[in-house]
Amino acid sequence: MKQPNDVFNDLQQKMSEFFANSPAKNVEKNMKAMLAQGFSKLDLVTREEFDTQTQVLVRTRARLEELEKHVAQLEAKLGTSGSGSAAQS
Repeated sequence: MKQPNDVFNDLQQKMSEFFANSPAKNVEKNMKAMLAQGFSKLDLVTREEFDTQTQVLVRTRARLEELEKHVAQLEAKLGTSGSGSAAQS
């Protein structure tokens, strides 16, 4: 006599074989292919690319703030407002 676990394992195996050979599997494959083709036409990036660009932006923003502070310090040393000397040129 088979154990209950054996019956469930056999049933699971037969169901897996059935679905693997069924037309539903082909529909799933075709749907995935259509979606992949549709996504390839869109201007999408991967999450990894997005995260990388976010990190670049954060570093660039920090560097820009540093440069702005440095320019402000140089302008203060020269005693100019920043736009006064540029307008004279």
